[in-house]
Amino acid sequence: MNLPKPVVDTPHQGGLVRTAGAPLERARAAMLMVHGRGAQAEDILSLASQFNVSDFAYVAPQAADNSWYPNRFLAPLAENEPWLSSALVFLDKTYIRISDTIPPERLILLGFSQGACLVLEYTARHARRYGGLVGFSGALIGPDDMPRDYDGSLEGTPVFLGCSDVDPHVPKERVDQTAEVLKRLGGRVTVRLYPQMGHIVNPDEIAFVGDIMKEVLAGA
Repeated sequence: MNLPKPVVDTPHQGGLVRTAGAPLERARAAMLMVHGRGAQAEDILSLASQFNVSDFAYVAPQAADNSWYPNRFLAPLAENEPWLSSALVFLDKTYIRISDTIPPERLILLGFSQGACLVLEYTARHARRYGGLVGFSGALIGPDDMPRDYDGSLEGTPVFLGCSDVDPHVPKERVDQTAEVLKRLGGRVTVRLYPQMGHIVNPDEIAFVGDIMKEVLAGA
């Protein structure tokens, strides 16, 4: 099932949005899922069966050429433009279409790797009360010394950051820095750094997200 294509005159213009789970018009909650570099929307949607929670609509935008931006997330922002801004616009348009049916406090934003970086950056720039925020192997985008003067408040949004302590792409220090920024924004942050884990999603992370999903449904 596909949602209508957004109109964005940038690298991600015309990208598809894939869906799974309950139809948005009948779902009690939703999850906006963002895939990593080199992957596809269907790959991140495959996690839905592992959560094993009913009444959720799963929505996953597809990046142009399977990548949201060309360089590492640690690079200066200008080196990832115009792809980064295009990706954030695409994510925002997808969020707006979901929010026409599902209120933000019943929406979880989740990403893996490059997709996690994008979701975390988007949410920091659009801070409000969401159902949840999940970053699997990701952190806020930009160099270490970039100012993090975001506006707004996450108002107690549950946040989960999971990553290996030796991830080849995401330094654990950046995960910790991201956690501190999101705490300052009012997030209820949980960080789990897994010893010697690869660049993967593990069962403990899946279980934690499942608990967030059940919490969202309980408050629906």
